Amino acid sequence: MSDEIKGLNKNATRMLVGFVLGAIVMGAIMLGGLAILAMVLVIIILGTNEYVKILKHKGFFPSIKVMILAEFALAWVAYNQRFDLAALVLTLCSAASFMWVLFCGRQPYIANVATTLLGIIYCGWFPLHIIFLRNLNCERYDSGLGFVVLMFTAILLTDIGAYYIGRHFGKHKLSPVISPNKTIEGSIGGILFAVFGALIIGFFIDLEWYMAIVAGLLCTVFAQIGDLAESLVKRDAGVKDSGDALPGHGGFLDRTDSFVFTIPIMYYFCYYFIFHNDILVDFLKLFKGLF
Repeated sequence: MSDEIKGLNKNATRMLVGFVLGAIVMGAIMLGGLAILAMVLVIIILGTNEYVKILKHKGFFPSIKVMILAEFALAWVAYNQRFDLAALVLTLCSAASFMWVLFCGRQPYIANVATTLLGIIYCGWFPLHIIFLRNLNCERYDSGLGFVVLMFTAILLTDIGAYYIGRHFGKHKLSPVISPNKTIEGSIGGILFAVFGALIIGFFIDLEWYMAIVAGLLCTVFAQIGDLAESLVKRDAGVKDSGDALPGHGGFLDRTDSFVFTIPIMYYFCYYFIFHNDILVDFLKLFKGLF
């Protein structure tokens, strides 16, 4: 009986933390501006700290100072919508990583530089795309808010669908080495749930059904890839969770792993194929030219 009570308490805690965290995140996204910047920076800083701790288990020592400095610079770029400066900032950050190893670093030198650069991209640059996505606008859409909601819905339903279908019908392991609890059936269930959710949100934001399907597929596929990628890093480093900051969820990286790859992919899809469809028009012209 005590085990059942503990299980219920754990699930209740998990649901409560998830609800509160979700409410804060969606509130910041709805408000936009400084609210979303502050929210993303908090998640980035805490996620970066967890990333560095994970890598230390593997014997690597990325520079958290260089990473935080780079992430704040990239946050300034994102907040001011200066995408034109992104290449410059990333170049300077790369140089700073090598300089840190040259003057203050320790062995293994190459791995420390590489993991510092990886951390800047994985923990900082990828998540910051949510600011770019939120601030998209064109004649048809005055903001990217609806597409952020679509993305969150698709990712949430991916988790629900994968858990429910995998638990009741899962037989074939999706990635037995990296994540032995995930199944192919669960993955397919997550895809179906996500696409269904994307179609519903797409209807409310006046998005063509085929575009909603593509958006849903991109979100669910890269959400699952992001989940597996973080599991791969943790398993390689020999740790179970990225941290314990979120009761019932582990660390911030554990909670946001599904979003890390999905956010930039969703942004570039929306930018090039919905808000600015120049690439789509050029592709259609090329396709017609072949026939």
